Amino acid sequence: QLQLVESGGGLVQPGGSLRLSCAASAFTLNFHGIGWFRQAPGKECEGVACISGNDGDTYSADSVKGRFTISRDNAKRTLYLQMNSLKPEDTAVYYCAASRNAYTTDPKEYLDWGQGTQVTVSS
Repeated sequence: QLQLVESGGGLVQPGGSLRLSCAASAFTLNFHGIGWFRQAPGKECEGVACISGNDGDTYSADSVKGRFTISRDNAKRTLYLQMNSLKPEDTAVYYCAASRNAYTTDPKEYLDWGQGTQVTVSS
């Protein structure tokens, strides 16, 4: 089973930046989609951004477009999420996940998940 371990979360002021990392135990190019999701207290899991395992195409949700960038380093088997211009509403637990079947931000298509890392945006 694929293991995913996120890191890089923390407390940051509004307007600040963080870079999340997700280390994979296996080669994630075999997966159709690798993505970042987040869940705030009392809210549903939201797809933030995903990257195609086939051709590296990327997709970002409207709520983060222009501020967050998803990328990967195949040699390091690591997925990244660069988050700039952070807002208090970005506060959530962030998860990385991999899908064998689809390139999508629908969390129901993802079966392999990391344990999550907390991001708190507050002054």
